[in-house]
Amino acid sequence: MGDDKNPQTKSARLAIRNAEPRDIDDIIALQMRAFPKMEPDSPGMIRGRLERFPEGQFVVELDGELAGWASTFIVDEALAFGDHSLDSISGHGYGSLHNPDGDWLYGAEVAVDPNVRRIRLGQRLYDARRALCEDWGLKGIVFGARMPSLRRKIKEFGSAEDYLEAIREKKAKDPVLSFQTRLGFEPVRLLKDYYPEDRESLGYAVLMCWRNPAYEPSEKVPVRSEPRTIRVAAVQFQARAEESLEKFERNIEYFVDVCSDYRADFCVFPEMFTVALLALEKRKLTPEESIAALSRHTPRFIEFMRGLAVGYNINIIGGSHPTETEDGDIQNVAYVFLRDGSVHAQEKIHPTPNERFWWGIKGGDEVRTIDTDCGPIGILICYDAEFPELARKLADEGAGILFVPYATDDRTGHLRVRYCAHARAIENQVFVVTAGNVGNLPDVENMDINYAESAVITPCDFPFARDGLAAVATENVETIAVADVRLDDLTAARHSGTVRNLRDRRFDLYRVVWNKR
Repeated sequence: MGDDKNPQTKSARLAIRNAEPRDIDDIIALQMRAFPKMEPDSPGMIRGRLERFPEGQFVVELDGELAGWASTFIVDEALAFGDHSLDSISGHGYGSLHNPDGDWLYGAEVAVDPNVRRIRLGQRLYDARRALCEDWGLKGIVFGARMPSLRRKIKEFGSAEDYLEAIREKKAKDPVLSFQTRLGFEPVRLLKDYYPEDRESLGYAVLMCWRNPAYEPSEKVPVRSEPRTIRVAAVQFQARAEESLEKFERNIEYFVDVCSDYRADFCVFPEMFTVALLALEKRKLTPEESIAALSRHTPRFIEFMRGLAVGYNINIIGGSHPTETEDGDIQNVAYVFLRDGSVHAQEKIHPTPNERFWWGIKGGDEVRTIDTDCGPIGILICYDAEFPELARKLADEGAGILFVPYATDDRTGHLRVRYCAHARAIENQVFVVTAGNVGNLPDVENMDINYAESAVITPCDFPFARDGLAAVATENVETIAVADVRLDDLTAARHSGTVRNLRDRRFDLYRVVWNKR
């Protein structure tokens, strides 16, 4: 938008709607305009809030351009009115403490384009929050309000407490607090160290409250209740020297067909399962020759797998495929083929020592959720499952299922992946699906022998399988493991389970900060 826009209400086209993933970049740009001295949210933070509570995220469009943004989530009363910081109550910005069984709507943020004037966008966003609160039958709205005049006026009033009291008695004005008071919000008390980066407010915020006059405990609206049972199938694939590319593809299609007959939503292949194509070369290749040979297959592999996903109406996690990038680097890439025809890629972040030595593989630099028709998912390729920070980021961004294609040569390697997959499931209260290779590939470096026991792994609590295993394949035979998983069970466990790992994190003590956003 241009500078200092003053649209007239009669001519401007204005709409308030729920935010969508396509808005994320525009929301970040808006935050940078509205709060140039503060760090904007990362795309993952906004994506996490959109997944957990899409109904509570609003944007304002003015003549087709994004001009306002408001973010909310639901919390219980004790959390809303207890001591907290913005970082702790928002789950480090991901909205991970959103509680569908809570009583209060918490306002995380309102941002309005500073170049837009005279059409009360801020008021419209607060009104949208109020309407949401009433529609859902919640007790009211709370949030931490800035005091941007505090730093300038602290000497005049002596303390933040005295400044707040002067505003209450209308002996002083603050551009934010005075505006919110006019909208019907009442100051409750000060919150110290609420947002330390807000230097104008000296880190303080005022806990503001609006009580829903129509609140009736019996009229609370339940959370969205669409079916959220998902069927997953892990293919325990046998590495074998095939006589032709067509025969290799027929074998893959066979398993996709079987998973589709089971009405699975996801079919998962193992890490590096395409390395079997090197057996077509009829001689032992150097690592450089191997990568070149595999890269020649990449375009056909992608189109073939994409066609299977669409034709069999199933989402396919295509294991992983060593790929040479445009700049000459070699990466271990998991391609994801969705049944809508779209293709996504997730690079392995942590190559193993053997991968670096034999293949010269370099790690990627971004892990992110992938939106599917069953909700966001995450991919951790083998060794990546042994690094808890990656799974935590994906869970914070809303992933309920993590897929782990893996390739291990013996039982010790397999158990490293298995035990870490169990840990990731418990730590993040997510489902983890592992799929590994079995069989032998003579004369193919780093894939000579394989060991696997693929599984569908759950958190360990009452709604789930007794041993944390919804399904497990017989070890070292070619087969599939199939199970139904319920995302609603994850929601229940996170908010009322025996343990609540995501909610009980101590954001006042620690957090994971990513150098690359």
